[in-house]
Amino acid sequence: MFRSLATAASGMEAQQTRLDVTANNIANVSTNGFKKGRAEFADLMYQTVRSAGSATGTGTSAPDATEIGLGTRLTATSRELGQGELHQTGNPLDVAIEGHGYLPVTMPNGETAYTRNGALHMTAEGRLVNSEGYSIAGDITIPSDAQTVTIGADGTVSATMPGESQPVELGQIQIAMFANPGGLEAQGGTLFRETSASGTAVLGAPGDGGAGSIRQGMLEVSNVNVVEEMIDLISGQRAYEINSRVIRAADEMLGQTAQLR
Repeated sequence: MFRSLATAASGMEAQQTRLDVTANNIANVSTNGFKKGRAEFADLMYQTVRSAGSATGTGTSAPDATEIGLGTRLTATSRELGQGELHQTGNPLDVAIEGHGYLPVTMPNGETAYTRNGALHMTAEGRLVNSEGYSIAGDITIPSDAQTVTIGADGTVSATMPGESQPVELGQIQIAMFANPGGLEAQGGTLFRETSASGTAVLGAPGDGGAGSIRQGMLEVSNVNVVEEMIDLISGQRAYEINSRVIRAADEMLGQTAQLR
């Protein structure tokens, strides 16, 4: 009887974690470059009362095992890396990656982080930075008297200077590719850090080696589907409720047992 209490409790804890992930997805529905999370579960170990094939008599054996599961556990919170919609912004410093890859960002401590959020800004010195002020790898600087800024599909950044008819090339935005992008560690601020599971970043020009291309004046929005999240929310809530009813039923059965004389 106590086994059912612990099993149902593990189910309630699993659904609570599932709702935590769903809540984070909904909270970030307007976060540029955000990739929705998904909670993954696995069943726990089983208590084997009788193994399949064990002898049940002379010359006979059990065709099936008698196993009682002990609940569930969280195995991972994976990210769905599907492409988010590209929205036109009209801002020449906004870039979106159409396809695979991440934008390298230099952190204040010198380490490199990676992001899909291409909302770029320009500092007083003309450096291209993200919304947190971290430089885009390559330290591209735009002259203060530049009239127009163009970012090509291959990541080439060019500017038209006063009195010049031909744009001047200032540098190139590179794309980082990973063998297993799902292994990247989230740092917050739509930034990720490479891990042993993700593999080492391979930098290259946009459009080369399977890397996505750059789209100027656009941003990749979150790939969260609100309708799907609401369905997951309802499903998780009902599953939590059902597990709580199992605990209530087990409690009532224990109460009846305690009243036996």
